[in-house]
Amino acid sequence: MTRVWSPGGRRRTVGVMNAPHSPGLRAWLGLLVVLGPVLLVAMDGSVLFLAMPKITEALSPTADQALWILDVYGFAVGSLLIAFGNIGDRYGRLRLLMIGAAVFGAGSAGAAFASGPGPLIAFRALMGVAGATLLPSALAVLSELFTDPRRRATAIGIFAATFAAGFAIGPVVGGQLLSRFWWGSVFLINLPVVLGFLLLAPILLREVRGTRPGRVDAVSVLLSAGGLLLTVYAIKHTAADGPAIASGVAGTIGAAALGWFVRRQRRLEHPLIDFRLFRDRVFTIAVITGLLPLVAWSATAYLSGVYLQSGLGLSVLDAAFLALPGAAVLTVTCIVTPALVGRLGKRVALVTCHICVALGLFLLLPTGSSSGIGWYVASTVIAGVGYGISFSVVADTAVAAVPAERAGSAAAIAETSNEIGNALGIALLGSLAALLFRLQGPDLAGTLDETLQIPGLAPAMVGDAKGAFVTGLHAAAVTAGILHGALGVLTLRWIPRTLPGTGDTGVLRGADERSIVR
Repeated sequence: MTRVWSPGGRRRTVGVMNAPHSPGLRAWLGLLVVLGPVLLVAMDGSVLFLAMPKITEALSPTADQALWILDVYGFAVGSLLIAFGNIGDRYGRLRLLMIGAAVFGAGSAGAAFASGPGPLIAFRALMGVAGATLLPSALAVLSELFTDPRRRATAIGIFAATFAAGFAIGPVVGGQLLSRFWWGSVFLINLPVVLGFLLLAPILLREVRGTRPGRVDAVSVLLSAGGLLLTVYAIKHTAADGPAIASGVAGTIGAAALGWFVRRQRRLEHPLIDFRLFRDRVFTIAVITGLLPLVAWSATAYLSGVYLQSGLGLSVLDAAFLALPGAAVLTVTCIVTPALVGRLGKRVALVTCHICVALGLFLLLPTGSSSGIGWYVASTVIAGVGYGISFSVVADTAVAAVPAERAGSAAAIAETSNEIGNALGIALLGSLAALLFRLQGPDLAGTLDETLQIPGLAPAMVGDAKGAFVTGLHAAAVTAGILHGALGVLTLRWIPRTLPGTGDTGVLRGADERSIVR
């Protein structure tokens, strides 16, 4: 500690840890506290993938309700992420972070004790709204803790790795809990982390506001969220129940709302999404690489969880253990990729990402209704390499492709693509699997789990139901694999061998992290 004399003659103590290049213990403890909500937001995007058979057994949701339980969380986070970033700039990041954490805890408690599919969907949506406040605010608060660019880059790297690890370990954690407790335990695990954050955050973190907060356009928020939900509602109901007037009207209104949203963004001074950035091919490839792997991963992880338990008859604990190798590979790849990119370049990394994901998805094709565990594990391990690369390089590649003054918008779009991709995978590919199950299955119920719960079901009907579900799993995997192959070809054609600005360090290349979601 250093003692100095103020102009008024009073002695005061200046702590060394306040020096701009020495974060000190407070900063690292603050980082640890911030990572708690970050891990929860990521985990809750995937923690239900192995829990759905248990939830179906307890609550008996319809096919489309089951999909809403899974993906309404991701839609809420993705739709509101940028809007809450701007709100935090205006009213204070720490304040928003505290409110979001409290609401997230309340939503988790409500979801744990939900009495039916409807309340569970509502509480999951509430958790998604709260999650949209946590991610941008948590990252912005880190910029106040770490003023040195190198230390800040390290902290942001840890932040990104934690977020990726949360997605990867979510199903494993859910499976472990379900092997010992009832299905609501996957939500109650959030409460101790939220409570610890609410107690420690006021002590270790300081308020952060943006220097130039942009205006939040409420109409744009409503158009984007409403358009997405109505469009997905139409797709799910058509897949589960066939064409109907209600789903057709909802789809038409949703598509019109999304079109209006795109046109409106081009006229606003502070758009939620700056579509002009997509004129750059490198930026476009980076954002699609943020979205598509999450589409593939979320859909196949959910469908595989049902396949292992309801199709092959494994316990939830055994299914969780089988998911461990893929989760480990994904996490390790996310950590080591930045060092490898420095040697091989981002172009090679992006192409490798799509090749690995496509190959991993195609390895699901030999799985059958009575065997396929080895193929499943091999699929998750190889695809996990691609998923880990995607988590590591997307934000930096997107930001490097645009001028420095637009880095915040670029990073926000890249982060949003992850969340929307996670929800779209279950919504679109999950609906494709549900459609094939309805068309090829015994037509006794909307899902495999509901069908298998019918008393006195004949063995032939059981075989037909399992076979139809596996067909849906294969269709989802092939569709996503083909899309990844096509994106790999585009990457080879559009991404130059050497990208400008790759020598910069940190996810945001010197851009003010406080503007990441502006």
